[in-house]
Amino acid sequence: MTHPVVDVHSHVVPKGWPDLAAACGGSGWPWLRVDSERAAMIMVGETEFRPIGAQCWDAPTRLADMTEDGVDVQVVSPTPVFFSYERPADQAVKVARIFNDLTLEVTAAGGDRLLPFCQVPLQDPEAACAELDRCLAAGHVGVEIGNHVGDRDLDDAGIVTFLTHCAEVGAPVFVHPWDMPGGPRLDRWMARWLTGMPAETHLSVLSMILGGVFDKVPPSLRICFAHGGGSFPFWLGRADNAWHRRGDLVRGASAAPPSSYVDRFFVDSVVFAPPALRLLVDTMGVDQVLLGSDYPYPLGERPVGQVIHDADFLTEDQRARLLGGNARRFLYG
Repeated sequence: MTHPVVDVHSHVVPKGWPDLAAACGGSGWPWLRVDSERAAMIMVGETEFRPIGAQCWDAPTRLADMTEDGVDVQVVSPTPVFFSYERPADQAVKVARIFNDLTLEVTAAGGDRLLPFCQVPLQDPEAACAELDRCLAAGHVGVEIGNHVGDRDLDDAGIVTFLTHCAEVGAPVFVHPWDMPGGPRLDRWMARWLTGMPAETHLSVLSMILGGVFDKVPPSLRICFAHGGGSFPFWLGRADNAWHRRGDLVRGASAAPPSSYVDRFFVDSVVFAPPALRLLVDTMGVDQVLLGSDYPYPLGERPVGQVIHDADFLTEDQRARLLGGNARRFLYG
């Protein structure tokens, strides 16, 4: 059976948005400095955060790149700088509504090739559930969340409440690392992105396992971690060893060793090298890995899916599952 090629990891930035201080209250919000018809800079206060191009907001450009790379369908998620988890919940609700509605405007031009994921005010579980429900009714397919809210990880009771709601309403969840620690050792060479992001994701997967989340939420929860699950797959054996040998400190609320839970979540394929993809498939299982690209950002993969196509250890059936067959289970159950 031939499946559409589905990229589950891409990001959107609208070409402009209302003055967030006026619309939401507070100060220091991101704003967009438009430099030309096809180039802009995300600003946070007076600081340049990230240069972006028309791929972020222009559906025809995005669709042309997808066609060039052989991608049929793309999940389009927020860019994490807009999550606003550190702000009062009423402000985060307002900014989520603004960006979620703008995302629908971008993806509408792509028809059924662009699947919008929303953002929610995760610091307020009740408000997060309400915004998810509003977005699902409006046309969003799922939700992207950050991997933590301040010092609250994914085993926090409020976040578990939200994840349980996602399971109940059938909304797939994409977890993206954000708000990585900084400092002199990390603020060079993009080290926060090269080492901090994998570590953040690793910690968040562990928090769901050792915090007992997978023992609490229904198996119907469909959740995927970005960037190949970070460093978690490489160190799963270390986690199992610690669970057995230092269970007094490590087991937490988990009912079984970490390796027992790998069939409860997905990871994307943004690992860039076939040996890394082989480790990912061997560790997670071929049914738990989804094509992802991190399009359109520079640390993403182009052409999309190249590492899967280059992996000569995959059978054609396995390659088809990674390129799209598994995504159907993640998106629709």
